[in-house]
Amino acid sequence: MRDATDIADELTKKGVALNLGGAVYDPTDPVGRLLFNVLGMVAEFEADLIRARTREGMAIAKAAGKLRGRKPKLTASQEKHLMQLHRTGAHTTSEIAELFGVARSTVYRTVQRSVAQE
Repeated sequence: MRDATDIADELTKKGVALNLGGAVYDPTDPVGRLLFNVLGMVAEFEADLIRARTREGMAIAKAAGKLRGRKPKLTASQEKHLMQLHRTGAHTTSEIAELFGVARSTVYRTVQRSVAQE
């Protein structure tokens, strides 16, 4: 609601009026302010409903074992091979990333996970 009020104040300074169904409401007028506030509250309520439904859907999917997140870029055998190449020191991180077709950040995360597991 605060953001909507700030936007309304900014638009009022620019001389913008609210037009609903052909009727023009002045935002400085009490009726215009009331209508804008009601519209803002309805929009906020709708956004809250969407968030609640999303959380509920995610909880149901997680309980059913269907919420797994993004699939890993590398298989377990690819990660093992990547770590072997990294440990030899013969290749740079960029070269390893290019060899496996992934970003350097993926190589860094894989190395970090492997080191943490040891």
